[in-house]
Amino acid sequence: MELKSKIALVTGGSRGLGKNMVQSLAKKGFDVIFTYHTKKDEAQAVIADIEQLGQKGAALQLDTADIKSFDQFLIQVQEVLKDKFDTDHFDFLINNAGIAVYAPFTDTTEEQFDTLLNIHYKGVYFLSQKSLALMNDGGGIVNISTGLARFSTPGYSLYASMKGAIETLTKYMAQELGKRGINVNIVAPGAIETDFGGGMVRDNPELNKHIASITALGRVGRPDDIGSVVAFLCTEDAKWINAQRIEVSGGQNL
Repeated sequence: MELKSKIALVTGGSRGLGKNMVQSLAKKGFDVIFTYHTKKDEAQAVIADIEQLGQKGAALQLDTADIKSFDQFLIQVQEVLKDKFDTDHFDFLINNAGIAVYAPFTDTTEEQFDTLLNIHYKGVYFLSQKSLALMNDGGGIVNISTGLARFSTPGYSLYASMKGAIETLTKYMAQELGKRGINVNIVAPGAIETDFGGGMVRDNPELNKHIASITALGRVGRPDDIGSVVAFLCTEDAKWINAQRIEVSGGQNL
């Protein structure tokens, strides 16, 4: 009898770091459900990547800032689990979806605050909470933070402080979900070459060079530097890693 692949649910999996997380999970033998916000064509291309790697994939639309939509979203997840994966539970949740807001502390607006609060903190909190009913015992949750929660770069007070809240939340989740054998960890990327934040790190040569100069390994990060670590945390090899903040920055701002 063929063993079923474990299933991961990744938010924001159609582009950037999330896309690489999905691909890395598929390479390690996971089936993957992932969410996209607006670009269905990009999501379809990622499903093709998953299937090319011999795994099953599915994409669902979700706005992680719209907390009231989560109940309906998880009904859709249940339907996909049944129809495509012949099961009723998944194993791993990766809370990756996010946006950046660059604004000095003195100029940050309440609207910007509320947007990032919903996406980076409230959304992660309640999607994780509501997903527990569909998660197998012995699985795991990976939250995504940022190097900016450790070191300070002017203009990111809002983004970084929300991620700081997630770092504290991760410890509490690990403590309370341990009785179900669910481990909870946080991955904190350094500066990465993606379209995140308008592609600043990737497209601004001076910024790219500056970040490389303050990074011990001498370059900025790439998506595959991060996705492989997230996928590793979902494997048996990482079963005893719990409540940890793993910074994946190449040694930035040491």
